[in-house]
Amino acid sequence: MNDKTKTRIIIFYIGGIFNALLGLYVVFEGPSFLPEGQIKMLTLVFLGFAVVNFYMAAYLKRKVREALAASQSQNDGGKPAA
Repeated sequence: MNDKTKTRIIIFYIGGIFNALLGLYVVFEGPSFLPEGQIKMLTLVFLGFAVVNFYMAAYLKRKVREALAASQSQNDGGKPAA
């Protein structure tokens, strides 16, 4: 796995954590300054983006593993391609 792909995966995880924290912040602190409907909408948006971020990180990991496995099988069990 190259550095660019690792960086993208890490950024997706950081984005997911950030969105989840913002969603929780809206749930716990939102009632003091937001209407109820807006709290629900913002929470769904933030948690939805968190789910998408975590999914994309897992998807990238899976695609990299599949590509490495395919390159190893093409090398007839030799050294894995870099």
